[in-house]
Amino acid sequence: MPAALAPEVLAKYEPVIGLEVHVNCSPRPRLFAVAPIILARRQHQHLPGLPGLPGALPVLNGKAVEFATLAALAIGCQVRERSIFARKNYFYPDLPKGYQISQFDKPIAEHGFIEVPAADGAVKRIGITRLHMEEDAGKSLHDGFADSATRTYLDLNRCGTPLIEIVSEPDIRTADEAFEYLTRLKEILLYTGVSDCNMEEGSLRCDAKRQASD
Repeated sequence: MPAALAPEVLAKYEPVIGLEVHVNCSPRPRLFAVAPIILARRQHQHLPGLPGLPGALPVLNGKAVEFATLAALAIGCQVRERSIFARKNYFYPDLPKGYQISQFDKPIAEHGFIEVPAADGAVKRIGITRLHMEEDAGKSLHDGFADSATRTYLDLNRCGTPLIEIVSEPDIRTADEAFEYLTRLKEILLYTGVSDCNMEEGSLRCDAKRQASD
């Protein structure tokens, strides 16, 4: 258990929290291929074109764009008429190509919001900076095998799954507000059918960005 913050620290600093949420589209099309997504631990026989072999040009899956647009409209974002994909080059052991296709300066949607109940009983609006599309990497498996203490296994079946990344403004001030924001976002994604939000399979993941300020 983490140590509780002293009252004098709480009085001096205010939590400033922004959240990045990654959402896998359902029923799991590929972002730049038609190969099916197989999450079971089996041979990687469903990966044509995904390793980024020479001459394998990406072709955008229209269904994934529909999912992203639907999610954007449901959270009040402004959908761009023109958005651009780019390559992010970095090393992931479970990223066969050595780069990820994502969106940077021109995401598919921006400037949305989600309303949550505040501590005083009022309604607080949490701004959403952007919603952009990118492809998922594979999955590193650190347990479940006889030699997991010394080896890491790779499951590449998830590679290329469309991800919707939803980035909030740093408008969240408490853990309760973060919980309410994520709960409402999950409800919206489930209601619209954008994702099954199955956290056990990685369909919904969240990164917190927190800083303390005077």
